[in-house]
Amino acid sequence: MPVGNHPAHGPATEGGPLKRELGERHIRLMALGACIGVGLFLGSAKAIEMAGPAIMLSYIIGGLAILVIMRALGEMAVHNPVAGSFSRYAQDYLGPLAGFLTGWNYWFLWLVTCVAEITAVAIYMGIWFPDVPRWIWALAALGSMGAVNLVAVKAFGEFEFWFALIKIVTIIAMVLGGIGIIAFGFGNDGVAMGISNLWSNGGFMPNGVTGVLMSLQMVMFAYLGVEMIGLTAGEARNPQKTIPQAIGSVFWRILLFYVGALFVILSIYPWNEIGSQGSPFVMTFERLGIKTAAGIINFVVITAALSSCNGGIFSTGRMLYSLAQNGQAPAAFARTSKNGVPRNALLLSIGALLLGVLANYLVPEKVFVWVTSIATFGAIWTWVMILLAQLKFRAGLTTAERKALKYRMWLWPLSSYLALAFLVLVVGLMAYFEDTRVALYIGPAFLVLLTVLYYAFRLAPKEAQGVANTAS
Repeated sequence: MPVGNHPAHGPATEGGPLKRELGERHIRLMALGACIGVGLFLGSAKAIEMAGPAIMLSYIIGGLAILVIMRALGEMAVHNPVAGSFSRYAQDYLGPLAGFLTGWNYWFLWLVTCVAEITAVAIYMGIWFPDVPRWIWALAALGSMGAVNLVAVKAFGEFEFWFALIKIVTIIAMVLGGIGIIAFGFGNDGVAMGISNLWSNGGFMPNGVTGVLMSLQMVMFAYLGVEMIGLTAGEARNPQKTIPQAIGSVFWRILLFYVGALFVILSIYPWNEIGSQGSPFVMTFERLGIKTAAGIINFVVITAALSSCNGGIFSTGRMLYSLAQNGQAPAAFARTSKNGVPRNALLLSIGALLLGVLANYLVPEKVFVWVTSIATFGAIWTWVMILLAQLKFRAGLTTAERKALKYRMWLWPLSSYLALAFLVLVVGLMAYFEDTRVALYIGPAFLVLLTVLYYAFRLAPKEAQGVANTAS
């Protein structure tokens, strides 16, 4: 990986810098849609099985940690809005190796996640078109989302806006309809169901604290992607305004979409029956008399998967572009098209995903259980780097500079240390449970491989730091 010219100085920038074409509505809806994935629509059945109704506690605890992480990212992104975001901050405040590892790790975790999402599109299109081979739908999903990303960032923003809107409207409709069933007996002959299902099947916490702890890894996987807001900083029209607004709504979003939806589902259906009769969303809409519920939810799940794939291609492209800018990837990946899109970086990511689609049909199904664990480990590494970089960033400011910050972390540094302790707990739990332990072999092994490559290609700290200094 040769150290390339910084885009501002050399031929690397063919089409000029990234364009600030993401408006307030794009970023706000991206923030709303980022942590609403396929898993929620399929009922988060596995997590519910572990924790019972207490799964709501897991989402609240995890949500609080994410809120602190996003606030830390927001403080740095508003102060210095750049492409690559947390990878760049890790390099600036923790050193070039940390930036290199964080950038390539994030690129890898989104490739893994995108393969899962493309596969989900193929599976759910197969419900409508059972005779069409799955690989065709997987290829169509990758091709369409790749094309959207290659056109212009505004095209990406528009698609993401509408994809997120579809998910959000569906969840709100389900929550409101569910409240109608619980409080007024809609679809239940006018007999209000109440919320006794929350405690009448073995109690609110049927599997004890252990069940809640076991579910945390899956809960944190559900939040993967929320940090994508930071990657939009280099292309936001007004990052000082839009990023704080998007981050500020994170916790309330989690309460409404995850906790609200699960509250309704777990009130209507006994927790130990969820997952055995299909998606709780489909069951709830059918109970309200919507006969085409299965088709509607199938469409929503497909758009949710396409949205995640769209965001994943965006993330991998921007991260690779940022790494090339900082001399930590080949200079060719810092080139942009006339529309200000990092074309070469996107093409490499799309090419890698083609291999992922092929590999998906060659590996047994068990591997996909491992995929979520590997992606969760990658996300935790990213979140830890965000918190550590922010601690170093704030510590390096003078008192006057701290007071001048436009967007500040709450209860610094206590909040950062508590969030770090929580992430360490999740990694410990992943090591404790056999199904998720594989992530702690593959994740660190990948980081070791990256470290070897870093030194093998002579990206030694001094040299890389020199490049970074030239860049700034």
